[in-house]
Amino acid sequence: MPTLNLAPATPDDYRRVAEKRLPRFFFDYVDGGAYQERTMAANVADFEAVQFHQRVMRDVSHRDTRTRLLGQNWTLPVALAPVGLAGMMARRAEVQAKRAADSAGVPFCLSTVGICSLEEVARVSGVPFWFQLYMLKDRGVVQNLLQRAKTVGVTTLVFTVDLAVLGARYRDVRNGAAGGLSAIGRLRATLLSYLMHPGWLGDVALGGKPHTFGNLAEYVTDATSPAGFKAWIDSQIDASATWKDIEWLRSIWDGELIIKGVLSPEDAVAAVRSGAGAVIVSNHGGRQLDGVSSSVAMLPRVTDAIGAQTTILLDGGVRDGQSVLKALALGAHGVLIGRPWVYAVAAKGAAGVEQLLRTFKSEMEVSMALTGVTSVSEITPDIVNAPAHITHRAAPALRLASVETQKV
Repeated sequence: MPTLNLAPATPDDYRRVAEKRLPRFFFDYVDGGAYQERTMAANVADFEAVQFHQRVMRDVSHRDTRTRLLGQNWTLPVALAPVGLAGMMARRAEVQAKRAADSAGVPFCLSTVGICSLEEVARVSGVPFWFQLYMLKDRGVVQNLLQRAKTVGVTTLVFTVDLAVLGARYRDVRNGAAGGLSAIGRLRATLLSYLMHPGWLGDVALGGKPHTFGNLAEYVTDATSPAGFKAWIDSQIDASATWKDIEWLRSIWDGELIIKGVLSPEDAVAAVRSGAGAVIVSNHGGRQLDGVSSSVAMLPRVTDAIGAQTTILLDGGVRDGQSVLKALALGAHGVLIGRPWVYAVAAKGAAGVEQLLRTFKSEMEVSMALTGVTSVSEITPDIVNAPAHITHRAAPALRLASVETQKV
């Protein structure tokens, strides 16, 4: 097993190093899922169930992982997904991840509930980044956040729609973060965990301040800790939001709009009709409703419904470059990774994320060569064999005809 003294090679290696470095409740926050974590496990297992169709004796001396999506050139079809509280896993982790993404030539997406603010991340470089947002009850805050995003050069908004209510994550109960312990018990457990992780204590707890949700500080002036900001966010999640609210959002946001959290052909069609330029097939990394389809199992149905109309991205279960290739073969135009980059930044900082992305690229190139393709544009369903529960298609009635598409 990897230790802090060995060089990680895979996301699982980075995960093991991160587990040793982080206090238990922060590691569980990143690593855990909803309820029994079946969907979180299925996200990975279903990718593993897809097999490649190997081809030989083709000229694959040059392979190209580059692509152009959403008006941007990507070195490989991978973006760093928005992850809340990332700045508690490594010192100013969102800033480190932005630097790594810039170096690798892929997009970085900042979470509404990141520790670093829009303005702090924008100071890294002039390279545009994405911003993720929820539908908050206070629409004035939504409008103000969008204006701040525009001011710092954000042109791509990732809007998360699968958080009408917060899924129950039992690891947070067990470690006391979600009220499983008394106030005194929680304080003792926190202090003990801090003392048991002196590297994190010095680098992040003491050296990585301020520990506030940077994007929300001006709206929640009485909160001084992530817990205080989380309470405000929990009270602001709007369970009454509908597709009409997305139409309203499109009326005030003239940049690229990506809807994140689509897990059915019906919702994919509705997203496009409400004005989305792209969708992310996602079950929130298995952190919301346990027992639903894996992202990759739902991907072909979504592709069948809207594939000719919009850009389709996927997150959930992508753990290597081979998973990227499989997702593209099944209809995605690109993927987002969340846990892998957070494990890497927690373990090795920006250098860890850069190495992780180099590994993804190398894995893609080797797998492309041995399936007989040399560019992203050549990747088709013919290079994979997938089980029936992944290859089922959308019903014809759910397919979105271009003449029916009406964007706000």
